[in-house]
Amino acid sequence: MKIGYARTSTKDQIAGFEAQIRELEQAGVDKIFKEQVSSVAQRDQLEAAIDFARDGDTLIVTKMDRLARSVRDLLDIVERLEAKGCNFTALNTPIDTSTSSGRLQLQILGAVAEFEREIMLERQREGIARAKSLGKYKGRAPTAKRKSKEVLALRSQGIGASDIAEQLGIGRSSVYRIFDT
Repeated sequence: MKIGYARTSTKDQIAGFEAQIRELEQAGVDKIFKEQVSSVAQRDQLEAAIDFARDGDTLIVTKMDRLARSVRDLLDIVERLEAKGCNFTALNTPIDTSTSSGRLQLQILGAVAEFEREIMLERQREGIARAKSLGKYKGRAPTAKRKSKEVLALRSQGIGASDIAEQLGIGRSSVYRIFDT
């Protein structure tokens, strides 16, 4: 069975997300697991795809960077798949992990992808620093602080921190910080 995995880092990346799904469908994937979360976050659909995979299946992504955040992460995922008797394929870099040369290619390309990501993050940090120096970068607006009145109102009604956090869509630790102010 061909199992697809599509991921973008944010929900704003609609075109890229849809393009991945289209490419996976064109590759004849039988089932697609998809999510829009950062590669450093918990990737529940990736875990579901790996759990779903059985002996002889192939996990397919459009690009390796959609699957893993580093070479180590990539190799760990491929190792987990191989332990289940599964293969891995990235459509834009035809790699067959069932061969030794395919595994070598995977490691080399994984290292290049990690290097590209590090360069991108470095440029991003430089851009943010420049914007800050020009007074154009304010950072992300704090969401929990804006909801302080609502948090305190719900607390006064006897509602617990976990329920408040869930109801307002903020972290429980943020609720406790508001309680302490």
